[in-house]
Amino acid sequence: MSTESTPSQFQDTQQLLSEDGFRVSNIWYHGTASGLLESIQQQGLKGAGDAELMSRQQHLLKTIGHSSIGSDDPVFLTQSKELAYFWAQQKTHSRNLAFQQQEQPVVLQITLAEEDNARVKPDAGGAALMLEPGNAYMTFLKALYDAHGHTLEDANPLAMPRDYFLNKLGLAYRQAPIAADCLTAL
Repeated sequence: MSTESTPSQFQDTQQLLSEDGFRVSNIWYHGTASGLLESIQQQGLKGAGDAELMSRQQHLLKTIGHSSIGSDDPVFLTQSKELAYFWAQQKTHSRNLAFQQQEQPVVLQITLAEEDNARVKPDAGGAALMLEPGNAYMTFLKALYDAHGHTLEDANPLAMPRDYFLNKLGLAYRQAPIAADCLTAL
């Protein structure tokens, strides 16, 4: 995905990005696919909330002789609509491959109260993205930095403080589910 393919209503990097990374507030975003929207609007956001895709993947693993895997994922968040749109495209692509539907990317805005916002943590699991050669997210992120006159330097993810993953990479999570009344589909 190129930075030019992000719809204009989601292009917020110019307002959020500085040399220090992405600005943080109590407004967060989550990218998903349209096939999950109705359930999310009813039940809120839950970690590993795509039960339909997870079930399909579990079935595939069993057919090739692997045991099933569990998932206790948190809810992944970012402070940028543009970054959330990237993840929405990834989820939509996965679901369209699996279910042969014509789902569309969806960006959700999450507004958290101060107490809930304090529970959002930097996602240091982003180190895996940094270690993968040619990772699509890292390529997209570097292009965003470049397009806005900043540089995302190559760094050793194992030596970075946790806040690096939030501020520089726009990766965050919340372990607890997020109630539907905190969500707005954009």
